[in-house]
Amino acid sequence: QVQLTESGGGSVQAGGSLRLSCKTIVYTAGWTSMGWFRQAPGKEREGVATIGGSDRTTYAGSVHGRFTISFDDAQNTLYLQMNNLKPEDTAMYLCASEPRRWIDAPLSPSQFTHWGQGTQVTVSS
Repeated sequence: QVQLTESGGGSVQAGGSLRLSCKTIVYTAGWTSMGWFRQAPGKEREGVATIGGSDRTTYAGSVHGRFTISFDDAQNTLYLQMNNLKPEDTAMYLCASEPRRWIDAPLSPSQFTHWGQGTQVTVSS
């Protein structure tokens, strides 16, 4: 069984920071791909950042330079460090994994098959 459990969401003011965590069972970034996705009410689910084989990372243009994705092998935990948060970052953030090292469309939610339940991030102006 694949289990993904997110934590670290909350409410912050614009310009603040949060670090999201996704505790994983089974997968590591060395042989699989993992990512953070977000979905706001009335919006499509979108890729935020992913990490795959050889620690290859991909970021959405809207978060590049502000967010950092990483994976701690010892703790089997995926992280998303979010800095300089903006109100438009408000969404439910979901952790996902896919048992492939290389994904040709790494920000596409349809490429990922295992999902956590999500953690809410709310950014006020």
